[in-house]
Amino acid sequence: MIATLALAAAVAAAPVVTADCAGGLCDYSVLKPYFDKLAAARGGSGKPVHILQIGDSHTAGDAITGAWRDMLQGRYGSGGRGVMPPGKPFQGYNPRGVSVDMSAGWVVSSIFGAGSQNPRGARGLAGFSITSTAEGARIAMVTSATETFNRFILCAIAEPGAGTLVISIGGTTERMELGALITRPECKQMRFDQPQPAVSVAVEGGPVTITSWASFRDAGGVALSNVGVVGSQLVHFSRNDDAVVAEELRSYQPDLIVLAFGTNEGFAPRVSAQEFEIVLRSQIGRIRRLAGRVPMLLLGAPDALTRRSELLANAPTVTPAPCVEPVPLPPPAAAPAPMAAADRSSQDIEDVLDALGDRAVVARATAPVMPAPPAVVPVQQPIGWSITARPLFPPPGLKVVRDVQRRVAHQLRLAYWDWEARMGGRCTAVSWVKLPPTRMRGDYVHYNSAGGQEIASRLQADMDAAANAGWRW
Repeated sequence: MIATLALAAAVAAAPVVTADCAGGLCDYSVLKPYFDKLAAARGGSGKPVHILQIGDSHTAGDAITGAWRDMLQGRYGSGGRGVMPPGKPFQGYNPRGVSVDMSAGWVVSSIFGAGSQNPRGARGLAGFSITSTAEGARIAMVTSATETFNRFILCAIAEPGAGTLVISIGGTTERMELGALITRPECKQMRFDQPQPAVSVAVEGGPVTITSWASFRDAGGVALSNVGVVGSQLVHFSRNDDAVVAEELRSYQPDLIVLAFGTNEGFAPRVSAQEFEIVLRSQIGRIRRLAGRVPMLLLGAPDALTRRSELLANAPTVTPAPCVEPVPLPPPAAAPAPMAAADRSSQDIEDVLDALGDRAVVARATAPVMPAPPAVVPVQQPIGWSITARPLFPPPGLKVVRDVQRRVAHQLRLAYWDWEARMGGRCTAVSWVKLPPTRMRGDYVHYNSAGGQEIASRLQADMDAAANAGWRW
């Protein structure tokens, strides 16, 4: 366990930079175009540097991306909230930096989960779309003070018989007519001289489908978009419509695309390295075909654990060794209490009187002076480390996924971040859940706010180290 704690301290230290890797970030030279734009973002003008992260629940939850966004915007300035799924696409959706409202009358379609059963509505980057036939159905967004915007983009589907979207921002109202001879994606952009804090979009006269919306502040700085679907895998991203994704990428113009999948793949009942590699290569190729020459960063699957015995053999590798866990030890046996000072003094007087016998003149009794009670020192229960009867372990499929991600990223010229290693290595999730400060939830998969902040800090530390190593390129 001492070695584990030492490793955890090492990963939190300054990243070691080589020609290939900066901390856990390898092949970082492919990110040079992004680093160059970021260097000019502080105090600049025009469009912000835009990071677009696509992934699963780690991305959708915004604990990590939100902390990363706050960090970058605190340094370079806010470029707006970026791209979001439209409305409130799933229960518990609570994006950082904005509050979102959605009226009744909308049907949600998604690439994975309950909404995937709804056939209507092409999906784009966000993995969701919302459709309504209800007159007056509405979605609205209010930003925080740091995420006000002067450019708003709404992406929807134009098609025969479609209605109109009425967009209200400040004192301005514009209409987005979606009736068309053929079905096609369409994005509408609105610009303003002054920062705006709110937007409302309402339905008028017929069915409408919205695939995403975004708010940006064109005054330099950074915008970091997080679009993710809880429980999804990269293969589900292929269910998005190519034409919609292409139109959104053209409108949103990311400067860095981050792919953050792998956890759900590694927890699947059966993991095939060959099948995952086919999916990974095909989706990287697809994104490059639709996005053009945008640098890409692939985040490796993080450390995550389970007690489900059926996952011990979800990949054709060696059965994983269990993780040791902290367990309370029985308290040490209490030593016999020493005789109190007053008791010892009383016993000594009795001994003297017995020795003197009749010669003793006994003085009038006085109350003994009692010492102050000792201060109570809280006793911490000792902790040991052992393997429990139902142990935690990382599914072997996670390592299979990571190995494929690392190799394919290098071969296809993507930067790769070793998330597991930068956490502290295998089984680190145990201490992140059970030792203070708690940084993961009790499922040993997801992060709380402190954990999101920690992951974002370690990722950005490696990005900074790579950016400062430009002389090596």
